This record gives sequence, C-alpha cells and structure tokens, in this order.
Amino acid sequence: MKLFDLTGRVAIVTGGNGGIGLGMARGLARAGAAVAVAARDARKSAGAVKELEGLGAKAVAVEVDVRREASVRAMVQATLDRFGRLDILVNNAGTNVRKQPQEYTLEEYNLVLETNLTSAFLCSQAAYPAMVRAGGGKIINIGSMMSIFGASFTAPYAASKGGIVQLTRALATAWAKDNIQVNAVLPGWIDTDLTRKAREQIGGLHERVVVRTPAGRWGTPDDHAGIAVFLASAASDFVTGTAIPVDGGYSVQG
Repeated sequence: MKLFDLTGRVAIVTGGNGGIGLGMARGLARAGAAVAVAARDARKSAGAVKELEGLGAKAVAVEVDVRREASVRAMVQATLDRFGRLDILVNNAGTNVRKQPQEYTLEEYNLVLETNLTSAFLCSQAAYPAMVRAGGGKIINIGSMMSIFGASFTAPYAASKGGIVQLTRALATAWAKDNIQVNAVLPGWIDTDLTRKAREQIGGLHERVVVRTPAGRWGTPDDHAGIAVFLASAASDFVTGTAIPVDGGYSVQG
C-alpha cells in the first residue's frame, strides 16, 4: 500500500545496531527507506548495515555520542551528506542502571537521563531544520511501560521515560505547523540484551512477565517493525503526540 511506502525517505535510527532499534530499522528498510544506523559500536553498526543492505535498502553507519550536541549535529550532517535529506528520526538510544533509589550515584542518574531523554531532545532539535526543508517529517521516540508503571529498581530510567512522553507531546504541538508528527512507542518486556541483564538481576522476572502478558510471551525487536513503518509513513499523518504501547497487552492488565 502506498500509505506505508517509504521509498525515497531517509531515516536515522539511534541505537539502530541492535535490539528494538534494529528491529525498527528492518521495518523501515523493508518499506523502502534508506537508513542511517547511528550508534557508538562501529563493528556492530557495520553488521547492521550489511543486514539492511541485504534487505535491499541503502544504509550507512554513523558513529555518534547522543549525549553530546556536537556529535548529534555531526550525525545529522553525515546523513544529509550521504542521502541528501532527512525524513524520519527514531530516538531509540538508551541505557539503564538497576538499583534501589538510595543507592544511585549522581553520575549514574545523570548517565541514564542524558542517554535516554536529553539525547532525544538534542537529536530532534538537530533534525528539525532538515525536516522543515523536506516539507515535513516523522519523529518516533522510544519510551517504556515504565512511563505508566512504577518499579522500585529503576527510578532514573522511569523518570527519563516519563519525560519522553511529555517531550513527545511538547514537540508534537510545537512542530505540527511544520508538518512534523512526533509520537512515542512504549515497548513492554522485550527480549533484548538490556532485558536479559534484568532477568539475571531480578529473580522470577521472566515468569511474572509471561503470566501477566496476554500474548503469553516476551516481545521481540521485530515486533516493533510494523509500528515504526506506521509512524514513519503517510498512514500516520494525522497522528501526533501519542504514546502507543507495544507490549502484548501487558499494560491493560489490572
């Protein structure tokens, strides 16, 4: 369907060399978009680019530190130099430190906030002029179900993801006049390197997730390909400021 066709569009996916980011990048690539895989691990990014090229897409790896404004602006410029435009930004880069609130250092707290929340602001701000020149754009911010629920072991992460939802709403209202739609995706419990560490650190987590999730399983990165294409395409031109759970029904359980 043309509504979901991304041929000729260019996307940046931060943290796009693995996990949910790569799952979304695969979806965008299959829909016809060129993809800039923006991350720190050059070797891992090269592997992701090779995979996306195998799907028939144009792709490039761009090294970036999403916590640094100059690096973020260089990421956008490198994408423009390679592909000539920018239409889609997926703010997926993230990290977590799991401790009880009283145990965090300020350095750990700031690391999580800067990586998960400040980076989304910096990347969106850097992408804005290119999207205006292109006549519009799509920004997809990766939140979390921790913007809905509380958890004792993830205070800075929850604060950052709650902030993502409000940042999404603010950007959506500010940039609607520029034909830029800004939405958030709230992944549930997804099988990634980050959550595998959680299962090691939190006893019984795997079983509790499966029991509570109506779909009866953990999600996979590829479960996010479809929502990425929808929010990046003309199909969502009148959808902005939303926060959409992709969690197998986890968040609707009482």
